[in-house]
Amino acid sequence: MEIQFILNQKQVTAEAEADTVLLDVLRRLGCKSVKCGCETTNCGLCTVWIDGKSRLSCSVLAASIAGHEVTTLEGVEKEAAEFGAFLAGEGAEQCGFCSPGFIMNVLAMFRDLENPSIDQIKEYLAGNLCRCTGYMGQLRAIQNYMQAKSDKKNEQAREEAGE
Repeated sequence: MEIQFILNQKQVTAEAEADTVLLDVLRRLGCKSVKCGCETTNCGLCTVWIDGKSRLSCSVLAASIAGHEVTTLEGVEKEAAEFGAFLAGEGAEQCGFCSPGFIMNVLAMFRDLENPSIDQIKEYLAGNLCRCTGYMGQLRAIQNYMQAKSDKKNEQAREEAGE
């Protein structure tokens, strides 16, 4: 069957069988950031946004996304690179295999939660498995990123107020 949807802000058409998962369609369309790590919806490597919400593309039938908007890491490269620098600064990128799915969830978290606590961050990211870092570097990177974003927002507010 033919499905049409928006991928990274561009209208696309793809062929998919009734049982094809979105992960496979996205990989065929060149989205190499979307990875299969477990085939059991437990690792988070295949995280994408569907209509702005984080979803595991290995658990979504491709046919169900017709008419929807899908965003992969390739569609948020600037934001991803900005946060990726914080990961690298904490030595939390290691092999990098889990980074795309992790970054997609972190960026979604910043859209969904305002000033999340450490417990909220841990809960939000519980489905992202990393075999290299031990998570502490990732948490520090998230905290540093949040602080930098907050500082930038406050600076812009002061500039707009003419201070």
